[in-house]
Amino acid sequence: MTTTIKRPLPEIIAAGPGRTGSTWLHRVLEGHLDLPYDIKETRFFTHFYYKGIDWYARHFRYATGNRKIAEIGTYFFSPEAPERIKTHIPDCRIITTVRDPVDRLYSTFKLLVHLAEVRRGTFDEALNSLSSKAKDNRYAFHFKVWFETFGRENVLVTMYDELRAAPQSYVDRVTDFIGIERISMAEKSHLSNETNSFARAPKSRKLARKASRLRARLRGHQAYGVLNLLANLGVWEFCGGRGELFPPLTPEQDARLRAHYLPEVEALEEMLMVDLSAWKKPRERRRSVDRTVVGAGLLRVAAMGILGGLLALGMIQTAVSPTNPWDSLTSQSEPFYRL
Repeated sequence: MTTTIKRPLPEIIAAGPGRTGSTWLHRVLEGHLDLPYDIKETRFFTHFYYKGIDWYARHFRYATGNRKIAEIGTYFFSPEAPERIKTHIPDCRIITTVRDPVDRLYSTFKLLVHLAEVRRGTFDEALNSLSSKAKDNRYAFHFKVWFETFGRENVLVTMYDELRAAPQSYVDRVTDFIGIERISMAEKSHLSNETNSFARAPKSRKLARKASRLRARLRGHQAYGVLNLLANLGVWEFCGGRGELFPPLTPEQDARLRAHYLPEVEALEEMLMVDLSAWKKPRERRRSVDRTVVGAGLLRVAAMGILGGLLALGMIQTAVSPTNPWDSLTSQSEPFYRL
């Protein structure tokens, strides 16, 4: 791949990992940075690297040079991403957010169920079938790679707990690191930090699976207008939700997972010289909160009509990519999709 192109590339990448508020951060930073056009994350340095750097650069074709360019992605646990980013953006600065590993794992499980990439069954049954990548919360191990690749001073480490408890402080740290004017969260009060959380499993796993395949194809063809239209119409929520509520982890499950991740938490404490004792303590049982999926019945019918048309008529072809990037979500294949 050539690294010499005419279009600009981002100088800041928020690398995740997934399920740590990346969608919320993207919405906070909109209008203050030049972000990928019409989409939150490109997944270029993982799923779509084979498409070439020009494909990636097209996402920033409307950057004027008046604002810094950035991408809010989920590359943290990808073993190949740091070196790929370094190859094309040698001076890139990296933002990361770490989250309680037990909470992050369960949130990841719910997403995989939402996408129909986990078969029906209990959390414990699904956990046994997930790949090691799915259960990867080795923060210290991966930070070592990011620090060595970009330099410790060029990697910002933030905490998801701070995002939830003190969003203004969290955002101030991010904007100061980027080098842009601070953003008043009083003006962003309409944003919820529950973005992309999932309360219910899919009512139809078959429908959810078809929807996730279609989303992957739309992404691969940069058909973000269609992707966003279907999102706004509630199609993805309709296909991936409406089923039974996700139960909270039992105290026994929580305690077992915390014991499993204890060495990882302690390694991160030592590396960052921070107190993560809250991650070691069992959590109280939490109650799942149901959310409204689609407001109006007519809107839902229209949305499903569009989705059905796309699936039935085959408007989105897979000729460009012989494989489905979302197939890497399965327990038998790599890499695991990092949310």
